Parts: sequence; structure tokens; C-alpha cells
Amino acid sequence: MTIAKKVEAMITRSSWIRKMFEEGARLKSIHGAGNVYDFSLGNPNLPPPVEFNSALKQAVEISATQGHGYMPNTGFPHVCQAIARYLSEQRKVQISGSDVIMTCGAAGAVNITLKAILDPGDEVIAPAPYFVEYGFYTDNHGGVFKTVPTCSDFTLDLDAIGTAINPSTKAIILNFPNNPTGQIYSEDSLKQLGKLLEEKCNTLNRIIYVISDEPYSRIVYDDARVPDILTCYHNSIIASSYSKDLSIAGERIGFAVVNPKATHRDALFSAMALANRILGFVNAPALMQRVIASVQGACVDVAEYKKKRDLLCDGLSELGYEFVKPQGAFYLFPRSPIADDFRFVQALQEELILTVPGSGFGGPGHFRIAYCVEDDTIINAMPGFKRAMERFK
Repeated sequence: MTIAKKVEAMITRSSWIRKMFEEGARLKSIHGAGNVYDFSLGNPNLPPPVEFNSALKQAVEISATQGHGYMPNTGFPHVCQAIARYLSEQRKVQISGSDVIMTCGAAGAVNITLKAILDPGDEVIAPAPYFVEYGFYTDNHGGVFKTVPTCSDFTLDLDAIGTAINPSTKAIILNFPNNPTGQIYSEDSLKQLGKLLEEKCNTLNRIIYVISDEPYSRIVYDDARVPDILTCYHNSIIASSYSKDLSIAGERIGFAVVNPKATHRDALFSAMALANRILGFVNAPALMQRVIASVQGACVDVAEYKKKRDLLCDGLSELGYEFVKPQGAFYLFPRSPIADDFRFVQALQEELILTVPGSGFGGPGHFRIAYCVEDDTIINAMPGFKRAMERFK
């Protein structure tokens, strides 16, 4: 065998994603890209805000004189301070630049956190449905990935979480607004979770961290609000990025924030800073750091995503699809009209509609639609959604 057995097994487990993309490419080559309705990938399709483009030009000019060299493991101090000021104002918590680590996207932030806290065999819990990479990230650092169910509306099932916690539990990863459901966990549920974890920590004589993965925190609708994990539980870390709210997913720029009130805050921060270097993530791109330092608060036009959400939800509702209307992000997670979500996704492919089986997210019997697409893609796909539904009535 030329590759590691573990990696070979990972490829096998994730092969449904690869096959879906391959099938999509095949269909586009046959029918033309405009005739294939691709809802498979959560790739932002709105342009970055104008502030970003202006800041990028300025950053290029500055870089010509200040260079592109190394920086502290945690990033440029002035960038960390700019993020801390913005978050402190928005979240009504006191964060300093020394609580912030610049990372290669939210994925980098999650990975340096897991590297910093996990011993071999430690367990990481995530409510399902969950972002598909969490299991791989946990395995990267010797951990064991566990899932717990959510309630029927994809909100937190605190009883399930409490039952799953054991002496090996080291962290819980939360993702909200959620990929793939768009659900936002309420502040009350997060405070209850914090209380539960404090009790478990005392009983087990062990710290259990909450990693709050929040790249969609600015993509919210209908006056929804994303609660602040830092005020709900003190042993918490935020992982976030600018991929979605600035539409710069390919730039791989994000950050981690360590709760200033964490029990072992200094040790945790130092470990994460070290992990940022030894995992090869040093540093978050210098040019992008300079850009985002001057565009704090800028965001894409979220009203455009809301329009797409409503267009999709109204259309599918009329066709009889069942779903929980998302509060944020740009995903819809409808129930499949048949139990076999892979089979239904295949039926949609036969209508030239590309979606993702919910089983891959730990949500069997559902499928994910990424509606960060052109409005015409949503409108023109509706006849195909109708035909697919009618096949299984």
C-alpha cells in the first residue's frame, strides 16, 4: 500500500462527496453548466464588499515597503487588536489583542485548538447534523469523535449531551449558524449548556472546552441574533473566518479567540500559538491580515442571501418539501421524501440538480441544498424538484 491505511479509510468514508462532484462535472460536460443546477458546494457567490477591494489595494501598496516576512506566531499585533476591539464592541465582552490568534481560516482555528487540548483517546462531541470535517480534524490530533442527536428542529438536546459526557470527554464543537441546517442555538440553551458543563467538570475533575465554530455569524436573517459563547461558558474558544461575510473563502483568513476567563487561559493560549507554528499554519497570510484589519464590520449584502433563502423555501414548500426554515448561513436541510437520502439525491441528479446527502453530515433522511447560487438557478431548478418529489409520492 502506497498511502497510510488510515487515510485510505478516510478516502473511502468521504468518497460520496468525491463521487458527487465527479458526477456534477460529468453532467455539466454533457448538458452545459447553465443547464445543471448545482447546489452542492457552499461557495459564496456574492462579491466582496467595496471596503474590501479598497483595503486590498492599500494593503498591496503597504506591503511593497513593509515586506512579506514572518511575524509573531499569533499574527500581526495591530490586526489582533483591531479584531479584539470590534468583537468587544459587538459582543459586549472585554477582549484584548492578546486573546486573539490569526489563523488560516476557521479550519485552522479549530485544528490548533484541538492540537492544544487533546491527549490520545480524548473525546470530542458534536451535535448532529455537523460539519463533515470535524471527525477528520479530531482524528488529526489523536482524539475520538462522537456525535449526539439534536431536537427535531435541530436545536441542542442538552439531555443527549449530558448523557454522552464521560471521563474521556475533552471538548464540544458547536457550529452556529449551522452547516448544514442554518439553525442558531439560543442564548438560553447555551447558558444551560454552560451550567451543565460546569457541573460535569466539577464531577469529573476535568476541564471540558467548548469550541464555537462561527464562520457564518454575520449571515443571519429575520433579526436573529447569534449569542456569544464567551458570556455563556468560561472555558470556551471562538473559531471564525472571513470566508463567508466577506466572500473571500479562497483567501484562508480567520482567527481564534480564547476566552479571557478560561481557567487555564495563559497555558491554553500559549499551546494554541505553538500549534499554529508546528502544524505549519504560520502565518495567516500577511496581505489578508492587513486587509481585514481595516474592514472590521464590513459584510456582504446579507439581504441577497435572505432573498435566495425565501425564494428556495417558498418554492419547495409549495411542492410539499418539509424543512426547518434556516435562521442563518446559506443552507437548507429538507427532509427527504424517502428514508434513503442517497437514493433521493440520485433522483435529483437525474433531474440535473446537485445536492448533498444528509447522511454525510450525520443527518440521514435529509439532504443539503447550498443556496449561495444565482436566483435563476433556484427558479429554474423548481420543475426538477417537483418531478423528483412526484416520483416518490
